[in-house]
Formats: sequence, structure tokens, C-alpha cells
Amino acid sequence: MTTTSHQTFPATFPEGFLWGGATAANQIEGAYAEGGKGLSIQDVMPKGIMELPTEGPTEDNLKQVAIDFYHHYEQDIALFAEMGFKVFRFSIAWSRIFPCGDEETPNEEGLAFYDRVLDELERHGIEPLVTISHYETPLHLVRTYDGWTNRELIGFYERYCRVLFERYGERVKYWLTFNEINSVIHAPFLSGGIPTPKEQLSQQDLYQAIHHELVASARATRLARQIMPEAKVGCMILAMPVYPLTPDPSDVVAAMDAEHANYAFGDIHCRGQYPGYLLRHFRDNGIELEITDQDREDLTHTVDFVSFSYYMSICETADPAKKAQGAGNIMGGVPNPTLEASEWGWQIDPQGLRVVMNDYWERWQKPLFIVENGLGAVDELVEADGVKTVVDDYRIAYLNDHLVQAREAVADGVQLLGYTTWGCIDLVSASTAQMSKRYGFIYVDRNDDGTGTLARYRKKSFDWYRQVIATNGATLQ
Repeated sequence: MTTTSHQTFPATFPEGFLWGGATAANQIEGAYAEGGKGLSIQDVMPKGIMELPTEGPTEDNLKQVAIDFYHHYEQDIALFAEMGFKVFRFSIAWSRIFPCGDEETPNEEGLAFYDRVLDELERHGIEPLVTISHYETPLHLVRTYDGWTNRELIGFYERYCRVLFERYGERVKYWLTFNEINSVIHAPFLSGGIPTPKEQLSQQDLYQAIHHELVASARATRLARQIMPEAKVGCMILAMPVYPLTPDPSDVVAAMDAEHANYAFGDIHCRGQYPGYLLRHFRDNGIELEITDQDREDLTHTVDFVSFSYYMSICETADPAKKAQGAGNIMGGVPNPTLEASEWGWQIDPQGLRVVMNDYWERWQKPLFIVENGLGAVDELVEADGVKTVVDDYRIAYLNDHLVQAREAVADGVQLLGYTTWGCIDLVSASTAQMSKRYGFIYVDRNDDGTGTLARYRKKSFDWYRQVIATNGATLQ
């Protein structure tokens, strides 16, 4: 008689799990013209991605000051440490290091700023997780080279990465190459620095730009292994599961096609080549990319882990009569009639996180890292027992429910490295450029009209998350 041994999985999060929070330079730093920084695309996007960019910086752009992390980083990192953060995800502003993006020599003032941030993280024992490019293409690269449609950006990005790896390589273990790289399909200016309006941009030019980003990401991965052999490099994907609106097989195929548009980026990052379904899309649409033999070799340098954001799921249908897009579904899709939505129309689906995690793990067999998840909401600052706070039970409920599903996925056998909530401190929203769309555990006194003291206040969720981290998730309900 033979017996079969079964591997068991924990009913909680693994030992050494990386709990923390996530931000982006353009949404927190401010100091847009200090320290030798050049302009980025964010400096001409005062209304987020909802309107066309302006010709130059305008006074109504909240990101010029944001929450002034540039001058408050010590205070903010101390608050993260008070919550018990094991990891802090932040991005480096490309135009702080290379103000135009195509210089030969980096800006020392910019490099020194991030040295100081890393010093502070080290002082508090917090692991840095660095995003190399987070929707911050230098504006000069957009206006002079047409953004990522131009192959020359691969070399500029590689030079930028080399400077970062050589400067910070002994201090940073975890790196992400491009934030939500698949979002370029829906937001080509934000994600790819492509100045051509989306409705005028050809599929040929869009996918050539995507190819350049993918090659640049792979080259960064190879370079990281040469300079920092102990480091881990991940891709970063906007995860958004797509359900068929009905059991009609045509709806199932429509959902499959929509999923393929997102899968492609992970497939190439994890498998090192273009998948068949994407090649078919090229054939069917007359797209002929310029792909060199060197590009093909570059793409074989695959990532160590897959990181992703998760906020919502969507549905798809083949029925044109049912194609109405949800108000908050920037990335397309049809609203799911079974789900509730946030104040900004993003449908809330905690179980979708478990679906994504199992899907990605089974597809790529790479460790996963949830690097964005959170609820944008209008918060009310109140005074309780002489202390100003926000009673954000709605945020606690949202995060609790998603973390319970992440724990379920771990029990399913998914390898999960960590979890960083989006906007762990209030920041300027990327989609709408508002302060009133708040995500944080820490309230920052700044308003949509630019007024406010920039004072920081702990919300109710601050202590809740502190307890979650301290117990490695045992307090989740």
C-alpha cells in the first residue's frame, strides 16, 4: 500500500510577509521645480487623465505641491514605521534624475534626495520597493521624441536604470520596471508618454510603443542581474478580472479577448516571447512591428515576480446593446449588475482578488506581490476626545474583505510576497487629480482648491492596519 503526501498551506500569511503601503512620486512629492527637477507629463495633467494635457504647468495643478513629501518624508516615514510597515513602495521621478530624460549625466541633487529617503527607511527598518517609471515620462521625451513610439527611449531608460542600480543597488532589493504597463492601451499619454490623442493613435504606433517598453523592461531586468545579482525585479500589471456578462458563449469569448489584452504583458514578461493570440491580433489588424533579433534576445530576460494593482472587476459582452460602460471604468468594460460601486463608480469585488491571484499564479508560476489595493473615498475630519481623526469604517471594511480573499488565495497555494495598500497616506488622485479622493491611513490637510495646512492626522484605519501587521493578519475578520 502506498501513501501520498500532501503539501499543506497556511491559513494565514507566510512568515516574513511584506506588509506596507504604496505611493508615486508625482502624487506625493510636490517640489516640482526644486532640486534640479525637470518637467514630466504630470506637470501638464492638472485634471488627471480625464482631460487633454495643457501646453505647460498651470497653477491649478495640485501635484506641484501634492502633500509635499519632498519636505515631509521624515515625518511620513516615521508614521509608516509606527504602523509597523515592513515595506514602502515609492517611485523615483525620472525627471529628478534626468531632467530632460536624454542627458548623458544625471542630476546629483535628485539622486541625493532619494539617498535621504532610503536613509530614513533604513533607520526605521523598512524595506524599499522602488518603481522605476510610474506615469512620469520626462516631458522633453514626449515633445522631442514622441514618447515610447520612438525606439531611442529604450536607451534613455536603460541609462536611467543603470544610474539607479549603481547608486542604490546595495540598498534596494525589490524593483518594478513600469507601473501598470498594460494601461498604455487605454491611456497612451499617461502610461506611454505618447502625445497623439488616443482616438487618432494607430494600432501600429501603439503596439510599437508597447514593444519598446517591453524591451526596455527586459533590458532593465538583465542589467539588474549584472549589477545587483541579489535583487529581484518584477513587472507591474493593472489586474482587472473580466467576467462574461451572461453565460452566452459569445460573451465568454468577449471576456476572453478582453483578458488577453492584459495577459499579453504578463505573458511576455514571464515567458519571454509574444503569445500566439497577440500575434493573431497583429495579423488580423495589419500590424507589423519592427522587432530586431536583439529585441527577441532581450525579451528572454524574464522577471522574478509579478506585481499588480487590484481595484475592481468588469464584465464584457458581445451584445452591442449592452455595451454601456460604467462611469468609473476608465479601462473599459461593462458594469457587473451584482456588485456595488465606490463613490467614483469603481465596482467593489473582493473575491475578484482571489480569482486574479489564482489565475496569475497558475498561469505564470511566479511569486506575486499585491502592490496596490485601496478605496478612494471622501473623508470627513472630525474631533474625538480632543484628537482630529477620520472614522473610516468603510475603508477598514473594504481592505479587510480584500485581505481575507488574499489569505484565501494563499491557502489555495498561491505564493504571495507582500501587500502594499495604495495611497497609504492621502495623495493626489491619478485619475482625477483630486485630493478629495482619499485612500490613506493618514489624513493630509489639503483640499481640491489647494488650501490646507498639510498637517497629518491618523485615521481610525491607521490603528486597524497597525494591528493587522502586528498579528500578520490574524485580526482580519
